[in-house]
Amino acid sequence: MKKIKDERLILKNLKNIRGAYIIQTLGIFCILGYDWITRGSEAMFESPLWFVFIVSTTALTLFSMDISVAHESRKKSPKRSLSISIVIIALISIVAGILVPFSSKSGSINGLIVGGVLFIVLLIPYIYIYYLRIKQQD
Repeated sequence: MKKIKDERLILKNLKNIRGAYIIQTLGIFCILGYDWITRGSEAMFESPLWFVFIVSTTALTLFSMDISVAHESRKKSPKRSLSISIVIIALISIVAGILVPFSSKSGSINGLIVGGVLFIVLLIPYIYIYYLRIKQQD
């Protein structure tokens, strides 16, 4: 196969891929919605389509982060942005960790676990953005 060099064809191909992704995601979403309505949320979460939906959405988000960092209008200090993000994430995690024992009548250990997991899960994308910004400065 020859590599496409015409920018119009490349753009058309990317638009076709985007359209196919949208149709695929809507189809998965509809099937998961049907499972949720007919068999409940537990059956929906056990479906392999749920895993495909989560993985594809996560991949799309990570790919979008790369594009958004590359096209930032003003240059941001990566260290300052990361430190502000860590403070905000820590506050959100602490609040969630405090509220979990009250809402589900579970022990404080569950609050610590939820707060810790939430902190790690929210921190990973910001570390990735920090890495992209550092890479862009070099």
